[in-house]
Amino acid sequence: MAGNSKTLKSLFAQKKLLVAPGIFDMISLKVADQLGFDCLYMTGYGTVASYLGLPDAGIATYTDMVNRVGAFCGATSTPIICDGDTGYGGLLNVAHTVEGYMRAGAAGIQLEDQEFPKKCGHTAGRRVIPAQDMVNKIKVAKDTRGDAKDFLIIARTDARTTHGLDEALNRAEQYLAAGADVLFVESPESKDELAAIGRAFDVPLIANMVEGGRTPQPTARELQDMGFALAIHPGLGFLAMGHALHKAYSHLKSAGDSLGYDEIDDFEAFSKLIGFQKVWDFDAKYRSLESQR
Repeated sequence: MAGNSKTLKSLFAQKKLLVAPGIFDMISLKVADQLGFDCLYMTGYGTVASYLGLPDAGIATYTDMVNRVGAFCGATSTPIICDGDTGYGGLLNVAHTVEGYMRAGAAGIQLEDQEFPKKCGHTAGRRVIPAQDMVNKIKVAKDTRGDAKDFLIIARTDARTTHGLDEALNRAEQYLAAGADVLFVESPESKDELAAIGRAFDVPLIANMVEGGRTPQPTARELQDMGFALAIHPGLGFLAMGHALHKAYSHLKSAGDSLGYDEIDDFEAFSKLIGFQKVWDFDAKYRSLESQR
């Protein structure tokens, strides 16, 4: 574990850009945690792909996702923002989802205004619900949170792609008034649009940096100057993993062995990352008890 006991709220109060990698399985979590990021982002796309081998298209259930939230948050003290999709149903479902994510240890929940079934924010075919319906969801999420103000509610709007930036900004304003702590305007399509989002709000803002996605990538300094509080990179890890596995497995298929393929981690170092050092230390401490049987 990184040993980071700070809350997202206190991190945002520092008024500097945070950068969070997308974690999607326990290995990606442990690698990111070892590197000491201030916060992490549980990517819905990557988690659904890793856990179920399916696209992020509204197929994963609340039970699927809260299971992963608990596993990720239980393995680190670093704050994790966890993707809660649409809340998995109506208002009662939203309350149930918020309660479950809080129990599982999430530092914040991301809720979005897409119709069900939802889709990844940088893919085609997304449609949004009426703004008032999302406002109601945020109000329920806020009431469900109660006095646990360190648990943040992140409101995401996917309206930009089909309704334009003005509608997305208008929705974000309504979601803020309803009680959202952090705003996430998905899929702006130029740096000028990113800058407009930054000018429009004086609250923590998320920029979604998807490599190969719909939004161009400014530098971290540019995003900070635009007014963003957090840049998430949800796809970097699983895209890198997919590329690395394809290369490694292609070598194995072609050569019939792994001799000469050195683009891999050290086995002992990786074993320590996963936690084998504790196993070895435990065995050494209690070996004498085994010999007494």
